[in-house]
Amino acid sequence: MSGTSGSVSAAAAADAEYEILCDVQPDGSSTPFLRHYTTTGTGAPAMSDTLLDGTTAYVPTGTVARCGTTPNPQIDSTAQRQTGVGAVTITAGARSVTLLVFAGSPTVAIGGGAAVAFPAGSSGTWSVDQGGKNGEKLQDAFVFTGVAGSDFIVLSTREL
Repeated sequence: MSGTSGSVSAAAAADAEYEILCDVQPDGSSTPFLRHYTTTGTGAPAMSDTLLDGTTAYVPTGTVARCGTTPNPQIDSTAQRQTGVGAVTITAGARSVTLLVFAGSPTVAIGGGAAVAFPAGSSGTWSVDQGGKNGEKLQDAFVFTGVAGSDFIVLSTREL
């Protein structure tokens, strides 16, 4: 097979990307703004910030974070063990809830719904992946009820 070999050159093109971020102040207030990421034809990156109108320059003065999140949220954790007859209630707003059943068949009722039995050796976890001031949380309360012979632990986390 005959032919010629060589190289092909292509002109590098500029690229622009945008992201809405928040300027979070120590008092918890925040200002959303637009961050522009651009590369020139030579590949040199540049970044600039504007208000959401895309033209008015903006300079963040607090912590820059994804809107709806807290950069370093404080998490409260609980571990509650129930043996025999009794109940453990996790109020609405938790970030995660985990049930570990060692003996018996305790039940769980979520948000006032019908109770469901969990047999010995089973476990269940309910959680959200993004917390923060305006982030996700479990909207329902969980009521874990033990019967005679039950032994279980309920673990939970909640952002303060």
